[in-house]
Amino acid sequence: MRIKAAAAGVMLAGSAFANEPLAAIDWLNQPQPRSGLPGTVLLEPPVTGTAALPPISVTPLETLLPPVGLVPAAATGLPADLWRGSSANDVARLIETVPVRGNPAMQALLFTLLLSESRPPPATGDRILLARLDRLLALGATDPSQALAEHAGPTDSKARFARWLDATLLTGSEDASCAALTASPHLSDSYAARIFCAARRSDWPTAALMLETAHALELLPKNQMELLDRFLNPDLFELAPPLRRPQDPDPLTFRLFETIGEPMPTASLPPAFAAADLRDISGWKAQLEAAERLARGGALNPNQYLGLFSARKPAASGGIWDRVAAVQQLESDLAAGDPDALARSLPRAWDAMQQAGTETVFADLFAEPLAQAKLTGPAAALAWRIRLLSPLYELAAHDAPETGAGVHFLAALAQGRPGGSAAPSPVAEAIALGFAADAQVPQAIRQMLDNGQLGEAILRSMVLFAQGADGNLGDLTAALAAFRAVGLEDTARRASLQLMLLEHQ
Repeated sequence: MRIKAAAAGVMLAGSAFANEPLAAIDWLNQPQPRSGLPGTVLLEPPVTGTAALPPISVTPLETLLPPVGLVPAAATGLPADLWRGSSANDVARLIETVPVRGNPAMQALLFTLLLSESRPPPATGDRILLARLDRLLALGATDPSQALAEHAGPTDSKARFARWLDATLLTGSEDASCAALTASPHLSDSYAARIFCAARRSDWPTAALMLETAHALELLPKNQMELLDRFLNPDLFELAPPLRRPQDPDPLTFRLFETIGEPMPTASLPPAFAAADLRDISGWKAQLEAAERLARGGALNPNQYLGLFSARKPAASGGIWDRVAAVQQLESDLAAGDPDALARSLPRAWDAMQQAGTETVFADLFAEPLAQAKLTGPAAALAWRIRLLSPLYELAAHDAPETGAGVHFLAALAQGRPGGSAAPSPVAEAIALGFAADAQVPQAIRQMLDNGQLGEAILRSMVLFAQGADGNLGDLTAALAAFRAVGLEDTARRASLQLMLLEHQ
């Protein structure tokens, strides 16, 4: 009876509570509408169904490498992240192959790219740096190549050390690289280099021991063994016939032949070997020929060129001696200020520079004194064209001769507005289109610029310019438009003036 009463009491209590609201806020008691939308979504992470640790993704913070170069970015106007967003292999291939021969403005632009302080894209290693070092050496710029390698840290890798050693062998400053190799033999796999450096460090017993080891174990080819044997034991080969010279020597082989008294002529070798002839141990004629060759490639300072040409009186006549005499006569006439003498010596000197292919070097040296000379007639017209090939081209544009073939177009081009004058040739017309306000940058290069790939865009524009100079005038127009779009106005003008005035090349 008590159980039944308790149950009845519970039921009565439940009935009483059912008549009371369950919350003070009425709408909480209202049923949720039935719709296709889900109810409240909890912003919580999903709950794992196991006790295993969840996978964790780790992304290291990107460390920017210090920029490497000989010229500060503030001086070149190029950013330190010049190669950002580009493939290291693509950039390296362009650096190694972009054609610049025959246009000094393109040569100057390439040297700017190679020497400007810049850092490689992340996780690309030394690919771009090594390409820069290789191209500098290929152009004959051995001193900048050596300096860039030293700035980058030549002993940080075998590849860097190999470039540094080659450059020092050609500049005659191999003592530093040999000291590094002696201290850290692992820097080079070249047994010949280690033997040479041991001897250079006056460690003859070690050099002889390594040579005997190389001979016993056949570590070196026969021709290199013979060369090193004569290098270490010259007394044994005083009456021996000269060794056969290789067609494609490396810098070490070149220096070894020089050391044993059988120097190799550099005329048929790559330009880097010509730099070796600039040393004091070479004769004046060899220095002059090397200077002309390097100047054609933009790898020699004009003042160094003039210093060699003015060093002494010509020893003979004909060939390079006539060019030396012509330059010295022009210097003398400019110093004397005799217009009649200048009218005779200027054409001779200019013809000599055309034979050597060093017109722009000549223009850099003599543009300013020619601007002050009181010349008239054909001599004045020639002096004006020479000035257009110099950095003072814009000043020359303001005092152009009144008559002459293409004078008005050249003057307008020097001022950056060739479209205002009649184009005297198809090349001039293509140039004018490249300077037009509505000139279109090629889509591929525009895309690179939008992605921040400035360095690659410049290199590809240089390739277009080379194709345009070879006759594809559409590429010439596109290249000039691209140069101007990235702010290389001076390069565009100088390259165009050189193409017009050196068209015979």
